[in-house]
Amino acid sequence: MVGPLESDHTILAMSEKIEILSDDFDPTAVVTEPLPSPVTNGGGEREMVLGRNVHTTSLAVTEPESNDEFTGDKEAYMASVLARYRKTLVERTKYHLGYPYNLDFDYGALGQLQHFSINNLGDPFIESNYGVHSRPFEVGVLDWFARLWEIERDDYWGYITNCGTEGNLHGILVGREMLPDGILYASTESHYSVFKAARMYRMECEKVDTLISGEIDCDDLRGKLLANKVKPAILNVNIGTTVKGAVDDLDLVIKTLEECGFSHDRFYIHCDGALFGLMMPFVKRAPKVTFNKPIGSVSVSGHKFVGCPMPCGVQITRMKHIKVLSSNVEYLASRDATIMGSRNGHAPLFLWYTLNRKGYKGFQKEVQKCLRNAHYLKDRLREAGISAMLNELSSTVVFERPKDEEFVRRWQLACQGDIAHVVVMPSVTIEKLDHFLKDLVEHRSIWCKDGSQTPCLAKDVGTNNCVCPAHK
Repeated sequence: MVGPLESDHTILAMSEKIEILSDDFDPTAVVTEPLPSPVTNGGGEREMVLGRNVHTTSLAVTEPESNDEFTGDKEAYMASVLARYRKTLVERTKYHLGYPYNLDFDYGALGQLQHFSINNLGDPFIESNYGVHSRPFEVGVLDWFARLWEIERDDYWGYITNCGTEGNLHGILVGREMLPDGILYASTESHYSVFKAARMYRMECEKVDTLISGEIDCDDLRGKLLANKVKPAILNVNIGTTVKGAVDDLDLVIKTLEECGFSHDRFYIHCDGALFGLMMPFVKRAPKVTFNKPIGSVSVSGHKFVGCPMPCGVQITRMKHIKVLSSNVEYLASRDATIMGSRNGHAPLFLWYTLNRKGYKGFQKEVQKCLRNAHYLKDRLREAGISAMLNELSSTVVFERPKDEEFVRRWQLACQGDIAHVVVMPSVTIEKLDHFLKDLVEHRSIWCKDGSQTPCLAKDVGTNNCVCPAHK
């Protein structure tokens, strides 16, 4: 657990009038008091255990003293707070395993650009009146992804989004505009942003069952398509689900649509490749996500596998589709078809820098490392008597949810029901995994002192991955 921040008595002595944080303040600390274990409600569902209310740890904004320009007390105080905050970030990064962010990056060369307000408002391919932008870098990044997903420069349109959710919102919006009376189909394992899009756009939505792996169940999809055959279909296909890292079978989805009588002009497919959309092209024998197939759009996150220090993403669709969203904006002297107005102009710089530095071969090497380390973690968990699952095309290792919520928060694990997962990213080393495994095994021996048996996770990971007494 992260300890309390050290007090800075020098700063306190400099200005007793400045409201200083208490010595035990930690802006990102985990809960210091043990959290209750999750319990099930009457319906058998696990109740969510929430963390500390953010308002109990807020940093006050105070007005500078009238003479501060001479003493510099406020500047010194703020420098102290930020230094302590950096120390906390360094510490918390050591225990980062449950969320798919690559924390291994070095962008020192871009420091010279941080003093500029860079805004890529409007269409990336049309110059606007606003001159402080990074559109040449943005288009360079888009061209790179267009080659990756096999679509010609003149046939695609895209932009760098502010996050993966925006990519999904945009892709589904294009589908809705192309097929206004279409029904949105998405598996129950889809990212929550997909269902957010359905609510925002007031779309009829059908949730499709999944297999144990987390992959969409095309038999259930078939039944739902046939029941709604009179309406077009808008589908979200997952290139790596959030919890289990499952990859929906794109070819089987397309085949199912065709067999149910949906011609290509009566369905639109958006591929949510938030994490694995950039990894799968470098996995041998993995099915291809390509615009040579009848898909409408693909999105991927930039702050996940790539390792951008701020949330961002890439969204690409067909040029012929984007016309339904485009509108000329005189104020910008440009056209707009994005979700947001202003867009982070620094993100394209970070993405461009990384793509140039690593290239296809660099990403391929990192993908192989992630998959290798993920198998290592899964095997070690199984050796320790812990149920664990790893999908063939994934670096997301699913295992038994720790019984102590304080342990969950310490390692920043993402949990759902009776399972938790670790997403093995390029920044996750064998040493870090060994540290986690040792900590988990030691704590688990304490949790199981009461004689409780290994829980059955067959419904979550399958009988072949469950090591409970009934399935050993």
